[in-house]
Amino acid sequence: MTNQLPTPVSASRPVRAGDDSSHTFEMRFTSTPRGARLARRLAAHRMDTWGIPYGTGPHEEIALVLGELTANAVRHGHVPGRDFHLLLRMTAPARTIRIEVTDTRTERTPPRPEALPAPGPEGTDGRGLLLVAALAARWGWHLRSAGPGKTVWAECVFAAHR
Repeated sequence: MTNQLPTPVSASRPVRAGDDSSHTFEMRFTSTPRGARLARRLAAHRMDTWGIPYGTGPHEEIALVLGELTANAVRHGHVPGRDFHLLLRMTAPARTIRIEVTDTRTERTPPRPEALPAPGPEGTDGRGLLLVAALAARWGWHLRSAGPGKTVWAECVFAAHR
């Protein structure tokens, strides 16, 4: 993981109906299970400070989607010596969180959202993107334009707190 600590982009306050603010968090993490856990924890904390509290349905769902995407970056996008990048952006008026996870492995790409295979009844793999598809309003991926790798993204919609 890089030694740069994340810096809040704006002050923390609950998200309210009619709020027009947006927040961004981004950071590089080691492409290891520990890096994926740290990314999930820091993002969960950031969402809480942005007004999507721990223990609420939206917080848990977004954290699950983020956890799946970061775990996939480590499992399927790992290149020795290369980090993965997490971008988390909340847009309050649209009540949307966009998660982008970028790794540096180009040859291992996920299936397109419309072509997700159903896992076998005995299989222990292949359910992560199905969870992402079920919980996110939209998701997809694209190859990086600068350098090798890909970005997998998901957008989750949450309810504003009154």
